[in-house]
Amino acid sequence: MANSSQIRNGGCTCGQVRYQMTSEPLIVHCCHCHGCQQNSGSAFALNAMIEADRVKLLSGEIEEITVPTPGGTGQDIARCARCKVAVWSNYNLGGPLRKHIHFIRVGTLDLSDQMPPDVHIYTCSKQPWVNLPKDAAQFDEIYNFDATWTKEAVERRAKLQEETGIKT
Repeated sequence: MANSSQIRNGGCTCGQVRYQMTSEPLIVHCCHCHGCQQNSGSAFALNAMIEADRVKLLSGEIEEITVPTPGGTGQDIARCARCKVAVWSNYNLGGPLRKHIHFIRVGTLDLSDQMPPDVHIYTCSKQPWVNLPKDAAQFDEIYNFDATWTKEAVERRAKLQEETGIKT
């Protein structure tokens, strides 16, 4: 069981959907790709990647929709059935583990300011007026997971692959 410092709560705007992350995420992405810009209606999307079984829906009802992505694989978005706010997604970035890794929309966390990005991705399409800190980890596109993730996160992904029988 996760200790209380690892537990993070969040929810939608209307308050019907409440969820809990029971551990720290694998990594937090700030994605600057055109698809995330368009789907979020903003300059980037900020997502905390975490194993789906470490996210508990505490209340409310979600509905999943699939929206197109530039790569053609689609993105499954879990939204509050009432107010339609997106609380998490499942992207192809998870590869075959797609359904087993949620991308929590950091802005829906109660304490979203406590989860800054670990890495900025697809900076090749970043809005020119967005200035990243000089010491921020950043990649023109995606990166090598094993070289960028922490040792613990790599081990957690390997465990998920073993449990599901899915290799990426």
